[in-house]
Formats: sequence, C-alpha cells, structure tokens
Amino acid sequence: MPKTKYKVGGMSCAACVARVEKAVGALDGVLSCEVNLLLGSMTVEGDADAKTVCDAVSLAGYSAKEESASVKSSPSVSEVDVANGNEKKDTLIRLIVSASLLALLMYISMGHLMLGMPLFSFLADNAVAIGLTELLISGAIMVINKRFFINGARGIVHLAPNMDTLVALGSAVSYAYSVVLLYLMSADVRLGDFASAHERLHGLYFESAAMILVLITVGKLLESIAKGKTTSAIKELMDLTPKTATVIRDGRELTVAAGDIRAYDVFVVKRGEKIAADGEVIEGEISVDESALTGESMPKDVSVGGSVLAATTVSSGYAKIRALKTGEESAIAEVIKMVKEASGSKAPIAKAADKVAGIFVPAVLLVALITLGAWLLLGAEAGFALARAVTVLVISCPCALGLATPVAIMVGSGVGAKRGILFKNARALEAAARIKVVAFDKTGTVTEGRAEITDVVSVSVSESELMSLAVALEEKSEHPLARAIVRYKETAELSAREDVSNFSAHQGGVSAEISGTAVFGGNRGFIEKKMSLELAGDITEKLDSLSSEGKTVLIFATEKEILGLIALADKIKSDAESAVRELGSMGIKTVMLTGDNKKTAEYVANRIGFEEVVSELLPSDKAKALEELSAKHGSVAMVGDGINDSVALTRADVGIAVGSGADVAIDSADVVLTRGDASGVVSAIKLSRRVLLNIYENLFWAFIYNIIGIPLAAGVFIAPFGWSLNPMFGAAAMSISSFIVVMNALRLNLYNPSKKRIQIKNSENMQINVDKSEDKTKMKTITIKIEGMMCPHCSGRVKSALEGSELVSAADVSHERGDAIITLTGSAGEDARKALCAVIADAGYKVVD
Repeated sequence: MPKTKYKVGGMSCAACVARVEKAVGALDGVLSCEVNLLLGSMTVEGDADAKTVCDAVSLAGYSAKEESASVKSSPSVSEVDVANGNEKKDTLIRLIVSASLLALLMYISMGHLMLGMPLFSFLADNAVAIGLTELLISGAIMVINKRFFINGARGIVHLAPNMDTLVALGSAVSYAYSVVLLYLMSADVRLGDFASAHERLHGLYFESAAMILVLITVGKLLESIAKGKTTSAIKELMDLTPKTATVIRDGRELTVAAGDIRAYDVFVVKRGEKIAADGEVIEGEISVDESALTGESMPKDVSVGGSVLAATTVSSGYAKIRALKTGEESAIAEVIKMVKEASGSKAPIAKAADKVAGIFVPAVLLVALITLGAWLLLGAEAGFALARAVTVLVISCPCALGLATPVAIMVGSGVGAKRGILFKNARALEAAARIKVVAFDKTGTVTEGRAEITDVVSVSVSESELMSLAVALEEKSEHPLARAIVRYKETAELSAREDVSNFSAHQGGVSAEISGTAVFGGNRGFIEKKMSLELAGDITEKLDSLSSEGKTVLIFATEKEILGLIALADKIKSDAESAVRELGSMGIKTVMLTGDNKKTAEYVANRIGFEEVVSELLPSDKAKALEELSAKHGSVAMVGDGINDSVALTRADVGIAVGSGADVAIDSADVVLTRGDASGVVSAIKLSRRVLLNIYENLFWAFIYNIIGIPLAAGVFIAPFGWSLNPMFGAAAMSISSFIVVMNALRLNLYNPSKKRIQIKNSENMQINVDKSEDKTKMKTITIKIEGMMCPHCSGRVKSALEGSELVSAADVSHERGDAIITLTGSAGEDARKALCAVIADAGYKVVD
C-alpha cells in the first residue's frame, strides 16, 4: 500500500500525537498512521485521499498538508531545520519581551512588597494601584504568549486537551483568582479597610500567572535548541554535496550549479574538491576520501573505469568523470532519504508511551480538580488550595513522554549514518537490539566475493611457464575462476600469447591448442577423462590437501603429462574473524548459511570461528533455516549481499545488507552497511542496543518526573515532611524536563560503536586488554622475518592470515624481502609478536626472527 507524508501543525506534546493518530487511524482506507512530534510529520499508509486525511486532522484541532514530491525527496531542503529555526526565532523574541516585563512585575510584587525596594509614590501606598499595575503587566505577558491559550482552548473545544491546555489553565486560573482578589481589595478600600486591602495584595498570583508562561517559554527555547542539534546528522549529510561543479561543454570548462549536472555530463575534479555526482572516471587518477558517506577512514584510489560517489572528497589527483547518477538518484540522496525516513518513523516501544499520553492530560486535569476540592474540604484557604491545583497543572509534562523515543531514534540514526550504518526505519533500529542469532551468508559477506589464486604447484614445467599457459588457456573463458587466473596477467605483467587457437569450453574445464599442443585446464574429472588415466599418488595427495583447506583446485595438463596445479579461494575478509568473535562475546550465536559445498563451507566456518554452519543451501532453504533458528533461539538477523539473499533477508527478523557506498537502496534489507565489512554488523547491533537503552532512560526520566512531581505539587508530602511546591517552581521544573530528555538523547553523539575491548592471552595465561578503536596514535609497528615465501601468492597467503587476526591493523608482506611489517593497535608488546608468529606458522611458513 502507498505511504503518504504530511506536515502537521499545532502539536505541542505526546497527547497531541495520540489525538492525531487516533483521528486519522479511524478513517476508512487507512492501514496505519505514524506521527512524529519532533519533526511535526505524519506518515499515512493506505489509499485514503489527502483531503480526507487533512480534514480529519483539522477536526481533531490541528493543521495538516501533504508534502510535495520535491520536499519528500530533495536532499537539498531541510524543512525540519527551517521550521525549527523559525520556531526558535519566534520563541526568543517572545521570551525577551516577556522576560523584560516580568522583571518589572517581579520588582513590584517582590522587590517592593517583600524587600522594601523603592517605588513611585503614587503606587507605594496604594494597594489597588499596585494590583492594577500587576494586572496590566501580567496581562501583557499573557497576550504576548497567547499561543498557549489559543492551542489550549482549541484542545478543550475538540475534547483533546494537551500540554498547552495545562499551561493555559494554570496561568488563567491564577490570573482569574487574582482579578477576584483585586475586586475585593477595591471593596475594602471603599469601606476604608486599607489594612485588609494591603493584606489581600500579598495573596495576588499575577506574578505566578506570568512567570508560568515565561518559564515554559524558556523551556521551549531550550527544547528548540536541543532539537536543532538532533537534526545535525541530516544537515551534515546535506552540506556534503558541493554547490558548484566544473563541467566540460563544447570543449570548454564551465562552472555550473551542482544541481544542473545531468546524466552523462563530463565534469572535472581536482584535489580538495567534492564530487558532484555518482559517476565513472574516464581520464586521470584520484584518491577519494569517502569517510563522510561510508565511514571508511582509508582513502580509495580510483583510476580510469573506477566508480566514484557524489559528496565524497578528492584527496589528491585530477580526473574527468562521466556523471551516471545525479540529484535524487545519487547515493548521498538515498542515504539522506533513508536517515530521514528512519528518523520520522516510530519504534514499537513508543506505543506504550503513546497509550499513556492519550489519557495523561485528562488525568492531570482530574487530579488538579481533586487536589483543589480536597484541600478546600480540609479547611485550607482558597489561595492555598488553588496554588496546589495550579502547581499540579504546570508541573505535569506530557511533551517529555512524546520526545523520549523520537529524539533517540533521530540521533541514533544520524550516528549510524556517519559510520556507514543505515537503518531504514525505527522498527529495525529497535529490533536489532534484541537479536539473539546472526546468520551470515558466505560469499561477499565474510569473504571478498571473488576468487584469488592462493597456491601454484608446478609439476613438469616451471611456475612462470605454468602461469603463462594457464592465462593463455583461460583468457577466453567467462568462468569466475578463469577471471581470477586472467587477473594474474595484470599483476605479473605477462605479455599476451599469439599462439593460442581452437579454444573450447567444456563441462568442468576448457581446452585449446597452444603452439600446436593441446592443453587442458579444469577439475579432476575433466582432466582424467581427457588424459584417459588416473592421477599419480603424489598429485592426488596434494590435490586432496588443498581441497581440505576449502580451495578449488584447477589441474593443467597436456594429453601426455600434468603441467601443474593452481588453487583458488575466495579470500576471507580481514575483519570477519574478529567480528564473529565479538558477536559471541556479546552473547549472540553466529551461524554461516551458504550454498557452497560442505567441505569448503566447513573450512571457512572453522577458520572464522562460526558456532554452526549449514551448507549446500538454495535461497529458499536459507529462509527455512532462519525459521528453525528463530524458533529455537529467538530473534534472528540475516547478513547477506542483498542480491541472492533477498529471500532470507526478508524472512529474518532483521535483514542486514552488506553493500557498498553506491548500493544503499537494497529493498529487502532493514539495515544497510555501506562499508561492506563484517565489523559493521557488530557496530550496528551495539548502536541499536545503546539507542534502546537511551530510550529506556528517557522514558524512565519522563515517567519518574511525573510520578514524583505530581504528588509533590498536589501537597501529598506536606503533612509528613512539610514539602510543598510553589507554582513558579513547578513551571520551572516542567520547562526543563523535555530539555533534559533531549539532552540525554544527544549523548548518543558521543558514542562510538566501532570501539571495542578484546582480550588476548600471553604465555603465562594472563589476559591483556587491547583497546581496538580507530585511534591511529596507539598503533605501533613490528617486523617479523619469514622463511619459505617463494612468490606473490605466498606473500598474499601470509598477508591474509595476518590481517585476519584481531591484533593486526595492516600487514605489508613481501616474499622478496622475506619479512612482514605489521601495524598493531594497542600495546600488546612481545605477547602480540608471539601470537602472530603462531599465525604465520599455521599458514605453513617458518618464522626466522
């Protein structure tokens, strides 16, 4: 069903949210309605037309209008920021004028009457004149802050009282009571009882009526400032896009607005400039900093044919780029859209607060009436009883309940976006915190997703000749394994062979004539068939050994002899092992689901450290496996590449797509990791747990504030402890309650989900904690001399093994130097060296020094 967004005006608290959702939710054709107090937005799912929805909101006492298509999708417009800026400006002006008048009022009511400060003679001895002056000044303050009374009255008329209703009633009742006293004072003066008139002067509540409004306005200003900070992530993303770009048209370089770039335009970038559109480099070489978009701290080198993303920064170089995706189609636009939608959606936990908010204000009004009646029945003076009732009205704060969840969701979504973690909605953000099992796909998720040569075993020819024949044979093949062998040609700078003819692809292998000799390459069955013999024992033994390590082995031969073996494997991502280990330390079960054969799957799973592995699965089988895991263990997350895992991603309680910076709109996933590394899964879960904890904290403070504040305001603690609360202090408490909730949510900006504590054991079994954050200043380098590395494949194997260790940030391995220069994070010292020597030995090489 379609979803339509609306802007809703006039809401001031969670009670307003509950009222609007109830009114729209009752319409025919509306499946769901979510209202966000922080953003002043509403999302309606269903086929109800916009006019009907807007009319329902209007009847509920608020305003609504459908967002235009440009506002919904444009990444350059921050409607939230504009509205919040206007609100802050209006509130600040009202506060300055109101506070100036209040200072004069307080001078008269407290400075003169209580402290004896001087006053004009025509007022000093005239109680009625002083009362009239207070009436006029407080009346002016009430007019300046008339919005409270207008919105409050509208709530009563529509039988939907809100926070403004409470404030307006508290101020109006105090004012009305004071007016009545003023009339009684004039009667005392007419009868000549000046002492009584002066006594009544001390019972006026004009300053309370005005102070309530000013203090609530202070709170609203603080709340607006804090709310503005919650949208900082969206604003920062919007600011990433450059304002102009240099485009080549008619052979000339022209400076145009970035928004004017169209698909297939060619534009120029150089060092320090931001890229204006997603595109492809067609000339030059550049180094691109994508950290602001994907969270990846290391720059990416891009040459001709490489892709770049809009809003990323050129660290060095010069290039011409052909624009492919511009404006709303670019990756940055998708990220902004996703963060906005997540910020504007409602988490399931918010429903409990909404239910309370729906009855909160009517309940407070009832409590205020009961408080007034109870104190009057107990014989208290009318002024005292009224003060208790007014304090109940002004200390109650439903807006804190309404802000508790959305501010945490918005800030958490922003924190995630800065680190390449995109939550599509608030439900996903909350659900990720409750995950019990994480199931990973193998290819492209915990592995790089493409095969690489790991071992070259020459038999009857030299290694270089074997590779030359293999490249020549596989160059015309489209098989993924063939592509891996052909890539070797680029790294080894082999020249193309002209003596290849009669190429043919077969089931299980390929064949061709090279220099007039028939050469074959393929699996064991294919080669034995072509040679009409069984492989020798030593070759079979080597073949089985490589296969047991999860590698795919290709055999190359002529009709008479075996030339050699080339083993290939999908490289395990450097952070996969540490990510799986940390998930385990968080109490989360890890499982690998893959369509690969059992032997390869078990090898990779054991290498990384998965608790369970299920292999040889079809896409539909993965969904069934997830159902079984969910039934047995609880909430399950599926981590995949978002393409062949779409069925499983949809079936999981939380689908996590490990994509790339350019691929952020994966429909079947709930969470998208733009960096494409496994550690992002850990960060996403840790962040969601912290956000959920923050929501619990906000709800706790919102509820506990009212649970303690309302009885205190009503005077429940006067008899046992002598505790009472002046209406002005009640208003001050209410004014800062929402501010505190918002500021607590803003603490999430300080949270770094990628920071972790790991443990290694030294030779004496003593544990050493290593802080594995991204703090480069804590890194140190060690060099280990290695014996047995004969070729680039050996170097690659050692490098892969080292970078798979949680102790290694980077490894520079060279078979020519015969060493590995290893960058560590932390200060593990000699113990780290010993641990890494063991890693190298496990990879099949000898540590010399």
